[in-house]
Amino acid sequence: MHALIVGAAGMVGRKLTDRIVRGAPLQGKAVDHLSLVDVVAPETPEGYSGTTDCLQADLSEAGTAEKLIAARPDVIFHLAAIVSGEAEKDFEKGYRINLDGSRALFEAIRHANLADGYRPRVVFASSIAVVGAPLPYPIPDEFHATPLTSYGTQKAICELLLSDYSRHGFFDGIGIRLPTICIRPGKPNAAASGFFSNILREPLVGQEAVLPVPETIRHWHTSPRSAVGFMLHAADIDLDEVGPRRNLSMPGVSATVGEQIEALRRVAGQKAVALIRREPDAMITKMCESWAAGFDATRARQLGFTSEDSFDAIIQAHIEDELEGAA
Repeated sequence: MHALIVGAAGMVGRKLTDRIVRGAPLQGKAVDHLSLVDVVAPETPEGYSGTTDCLQADLSEAGTAEKLIAARPDVIFHLAAIVSGEAEKDFEKGYRINLDGSRALFEAIRHANLADGYRPRVVFASSIAVVGAPLPYPIPDEFHATPLTSYGTQKAICELLLSDYSRHGFFDGIGIRLPTICIRPGKPNAAASGFFSNILREPLVGQEAVLPVPETIRHWHTSPRSAVGFMLHAADIDLDEVGPRRNLSMPGVSATVGEQIEALRRVAGQKAVALIRREPDAMITKMCESWAAGFDATRARQLGFTSEDSFDAIIQAHIEDELEGAA
């Protein structure tokens, strides 16, 4: 089994690589060939006995997608993207990376399919940003895609392309609408939603964090651990059960910022909570008020996708995976 991870140097890409290296099978088979690609050179995984190809490349550049498809990987995880805040600030870069790069990959697969019948499984990392206000709570699976950001628009277009290329039989695609991933390890990124992780991650290690929004803001979350689980399950699932609606809103935890903070208090105590400093930001607050507060996600759950059921569990997953089990 040959797996290609595009966006392998990102947080989810690194964790997905680690799970595969530690023996997670795909479609019931061991992965003996792993291709890792990103604009930042991915690290060669330690302890992996299979073949590893690590490539520093930009998917949106001419010829890159064809090069990646030449080895005919069986499963392709397409995680490459620039995040919401950056895509909003740099319009051209957002469309080049998030849309043009995806289209180049899909086209390379299509041409390979026409040449020799090549038909891989494609797992596409989409986003709940494909929906936009006014939003019901919870948001049903049938809710229309009306994104209000460039990032969400780019993801929505890619979802349509994925469905159409799959309908034509060029590949077997499935789109995973990821909730906001919390708690993200490492340093803050350019995502406008980054504070959701910051107000938990930094206090857990004794550092101050800034909260720019009211505690009443409610949003939809899952852990990095669950996000990787979504990707692996999407690679294995029988797509006949999914049907023609190939893009699924993933399960998660709906919580207000105040509920996040109370979960932090229960897990790590008042000392950690005291490290959160309020600095209201009207622009960020306005953005957050238009974001999804929670999804019904019935279809995904019925198809076997699972997530945490409380914010305490999300915090505990971070402690176990990133802090060696102790906060």
